[in-house]
Amino acid sequence: MKNYIAYCGLDCETCEARMATIHDDNALREKVARLWSDLNGVEITPEMINCVGCRIDGVKTPYCESLCPIRQCALGRGVETCGDCGEKESCEKLGAITEHNADALKNLKS
Repeated sequence: MKNYIAYCGLDCETCEARMATIHDDNALREKVARLWSDLNGVEITPEMINCVGCRIDGVKTPYCESLCPIRQCALGRGVETCGDCGEKESCEKLGAITEHNADALKNLKS
């Protein structure tokens, strides 16, 4: 499995937060912070938009680092991704991602 596939199956390689980080693009950080603030109903600042990928060693957004229930669960279970978990078909946490993103589920199955 590609290292840039997150525990939930999302592709970190295409994530704008990662792109802003690797290209040190402050305008993109501002765009992502505004979008994520609106989507989540919380204040997310451009300074929080630093992430190299969910399963890659290095910096993560505050949410990805310590708040994401999927990442925390996968780390606790010691699985490479949720695709390796026997409960993936019935997991409500994972379902919140995969029911709206067919690519994430496809990534976990490949």
